[in-house]
Amino acid sequence: MIYRLANLVQKATLRLFADWEVTGLQNVPRDGPLIIVSNHVSNFDSSLLSRSLPRRLRFLAKATMFERMFLARWFLLRYGAFPLKREGVDVRAHRWVMGQLDAGNAIAIFPEGTRNSEGMERAHSGVARLAMRTQAPVLPVGITGTERLGTFLRVLNPTGKITVNIGQPFTLPAIDGKPEKAELVSMTDMIMTRVAALLPPRYQGVYGVEGTGWRVKGVGSETLTPNP
Repeated sequence: MIYRLANLVQKATLRLFADWEVTGLQNVPRDGPLIIVSNHVSNFDSSLLSRSLPRRLRFLAKATMFERMFLARWFLLRYGAFPLKREGVDVRAHRWVMGQLDAGNAIAIFPEGTRNSEGMERAHSGVARLAMRTQAPVLPVGITGTERLGTFLRVLNPTGKITVNIGQPFTLPAIDGKPEKAELVSMTDMIMTRVAALLPPRYQGVYGVEGTGWRVKGVGSETLTPNP
């Protein structure tokens, strides 16, 4: 109920105050486990994804957000968020994500781990490990225009041109045993390059064509090849 109500309010504010556009809705699988991966430029991004994608989303959110006040914790838990401790490996959060995917739910992840309004930064490799282990489809999403929305209260007054560009889902190759660090880095770069391909150059950061060893054959393409 909280999720539906929040989405109704967000839809109204986006239509009232912003030039809001969503492209690629046909690429979103309507059911089954799904890992949604996006760049992260604002506190507004989670709410924007929830309103823009035709799936009930769950999120990982930094644990400190649950500790500030009882009302925030109450809302976040009912909205579909779960606390993630950034120090070390959070086993509880990992088990929660695995349980959500096993149940056929959609999980939204911001692999950079923090907001980067000046362009994408290197992502953590946990998303690649999760995608290879579960073989759940990965859905890349590019967000632009939310970097101007500084505080969380701007969910009530989003302004400007805001776009959500949804790419084609894909799966990572399955591997036997524990993946090597180099494999995880390579697979993470593959995921994030697909996200970057959905963004204008100034948002791509380290995942621009010049910043990685990958190039994309067309936005949303199923094919990634190493640069020669």
